[in-house]
Amino acid sequence: MKGILDAAKRELQARFSSVRDPKTGEFPIVLVEGTRLEDLRVRIDASPNLIAIIRERMSPQDLRSVDLTTQADEMVPKAFLSYTAANRALAEKIATAFQKNGVDTWWAEWEMGPGDSIRQKIDTGLRDCTHFLVLLTPQSIDRPWVLEEMDAGFVRMIDQVSKFIALRHALPVSALPPLLQGKLAPEIDADASNIGELINFIHGVSRKPALGPKPLAMETDRTGYSPAASKIAEIFAKESHSGHVLDPQRTIDELMERTGLTKNDVKDALHEMRHYLHVSHDRTWPQNNFFVEFDKHYMSWDAEKDALRLAADIVNDETFPASPAEIDKIYGWGPRRLNPALTYLKDRDLASIHSTMGSQYLTYRVLGTDSTRRFVASRT
Repeated sequence: MKGILDAAKRELQARFSSVRDPKTGEFPIVLVEGTRLEDLRVRIDASPNLIAIIRERMSPQDLRSVDLTTQADEMVPKAFLSYTAANRALAEKIATAFQKNGVDTWWAEWEMGPGDSIRQKIDTGLRDCTHFLVLLTPQSIDRPWVLEEMDAGFVRMIDQVSKFIALRHALPVSALPPLLQGKLAPEIDADASNIGELINFIHGVSRKPALGPKPLAMETDRTGYSPAASKIAEIFAKESHSGHVLDPQRTIDELMERTGLTKNDVKDALHEMRHYLHVSHDRTWPQNNFFVEFDKHYMSWDAEKDALRLAADIVNDETFPASPAEIDKIYGWGPRRLNPALTYLKDRDLASIHSTMGSQYLTYRVLGTDSTRRFVASRT
């Protein structure tokens, strides 16, 4: 039965992990969980575009019992800076400050090359920008080219495609066009030394003080599981020494005493976490995948991020060791942190890992495969 179960998991994993985004080359990360054929569950982690492709290619029957998890993409703001040649020096200071602080900036001096079409380059910059900025000064306020670009910026603002921001230099608000007088137009000095607040705004950094924690009595759990399940999960996560199956083991009575829960509450919580905790003869212990799921909530690391770092080192460094003990000498994580990273790679078939018994580590060696390379390429 175990052989049949493993074969079913491999077939499901292969079916979904072969789908690829034709534009970005991304492959999904696929995890198949469950200890019985009738209880198998597929979890797929991918970008929104790849999720849409999977939904399109797979039938409703294929997607039954499948959790599609959208990977949060880090959005890089793109600014288009409109200015007139008379203000080139100030525009360069603004563009350079933006670029150095994580705002990808379209500035004509950087974008135009010999033989380039000015109109095509500007159209591309306008189309891709998340923030349209125009530097308004006494020299630029009535320049035809600046006014044309402002028209295009207004259209994108009306279509809610990008934000429109007017920057003033040596120009009073009363001199702005009527449509801009009702909008906040930051004033920039000659050295662009006061542009930090605008950069923070573009990155979404609020001037509002950080929100403090709720009163303890109002605190709710953030794991996505019930408070009872989370209390039990915290015990296993914090008291494990190896991040490995069977460590630690607790009886239902011990869990009742530690959490203050009733026996039925404990049983229901264990059933809720049946993919991660095993119950046998009144004793409970974690499966290897438990630590991948819960360490990020209770420990100072995240197994998925650790797995990506490990995979990247394996792919990029031909001399990187295969022995977990040697890897541990480099990272200094200890078995408790390294084993969940190995589990993440093993369960998703992202590396060559064979479980071993009688060792503090999940495996005696970890080797890169084509899946390892695809994982790194899709996540970096």
